[in-house]
Amino acid sequence: MVKVVGIDHLAIRVSDFAASKDFYGRLFPFMGFEILDEFENAIGWTNGKTRFWISQSERGRNHRHRTGDVGFHHYAFELRSRAEVDELQAFVKTLGATIVDPAGEYYEDYYAVFFLDPDGLKLEGMKYGELTAKAGKDA
Repeated sequence: MVKVVGIDHLAIRVSDFAASKDFYGRLFPFMGFEILDEFENAIGWTNGKTRFWISQSERGRNHRHRTGDVGFHHYAFELRSRAEVDELQAFVKTLGATIVDPAGEYYEDYYAVFFLDPDGLKLEGMKYGELTAKAGKDA
């Protein structure tokens, strides 16, 4: 039997490579990622556990992602704490990104913020289980 041990990388196509490179080039260092490699129309970042690549779409600037279409819905980055979710939301605001669902409790002990990249792809910063873990330590 095959067992997946992690997500190695996610690769997305973007409508405006320069704009997306600028957006992710500011977002990823804030989240502890470094440039892995860069080519003329592609760049990848890594945090040592996973990689995230962007490259120019063949369709170019006239074709953006539309929520509800078949395909990518969102990508969630697990953070260390609820406080980091709040920090990420504040930082994302400085990027001018659209926050579609502000930092808050979305499920029991699931705290997250949802925002859009320049093409409208939904990204999430989340922390699950922090209150449960804290309650266990206090018991």
